[in-house]
Amino acid sequence: MKLLLIEDDASTADYVRQGLSELGHACDHAADGLDGLTAALTNAYDALILDRNLPKMDGLSVLQALRAEGKRTPVLILSALGQVDDRVKGLNAGGDDYLVKPFSFQELIARLVAILRRADGEGAVATKMTLLDLELDMLARTARRGARRIELLNKEYQLLEYLMRHQGHVVTRTMMLEAVWDYNFDPGTNVIDVHISRLRAKIDGPGDTPLLHTVRGAGYRLAAGS
Repeated sequence: MKLLLIEDDASTADYVRQGLSELGHACDHAADGLDGLTAALTNAYDALILDRNLPKMDGLSVLQALRAEGKRTPVLILSALGQVDDRVKGLNAGGDDYLVKPFSFQELIARLVAILRRADGEGAVATKMTLLDLELDMLARTARRGARRIELLNKEYQLLEYLMRHQGHVVTRTMMLEAVWDYNFDPGTNVIDVHISRLRAKIDGPGDTPLLHTVRGAGYRLAAGS
């Protein structure tokens, strides 16, 4: 998932971003309402996590402005304001769910998954990608090849998701280093080759149509044909 967290409390923001990163999700952060609204209107996100008490522009105003601009991005409100009236106001302003602080990170993830599933049912967010009989479920973070479940380590999953998003196109080492390892330089190691080799062994089993191809001198391509 690519998420936007609009939260002014630094410790809460660090906690949420760290947890999401460990699960392989990308999370941008805005520390005030105005910056958050600008980011939400400018960029494409799978979902927003929105505090209510924010500097410069409160969370409900951000949400109302977002909906007024026609943005239907799912929004999980995360707030210390937990009375029934507070929750009702948040949902009436256009929030898809409401989680009260202090909160369990496990519950936050479960609620994000739930609102994304609902959005997917409305055709708003794609949560699965397929190539022939290879299927990647981005909510459950699982992969299958036909009836066979593929067990992936975190970086292997992130790499496969990136390749699936660019299926049919050549992906270079630089592109993968930036997208999966967040490197803006070549570390001078064979980390790409090692992970590609492991991933190929897992998705291209005996009797399967090969999907992960090496493009000599360029990079790699995930495709049904060579």
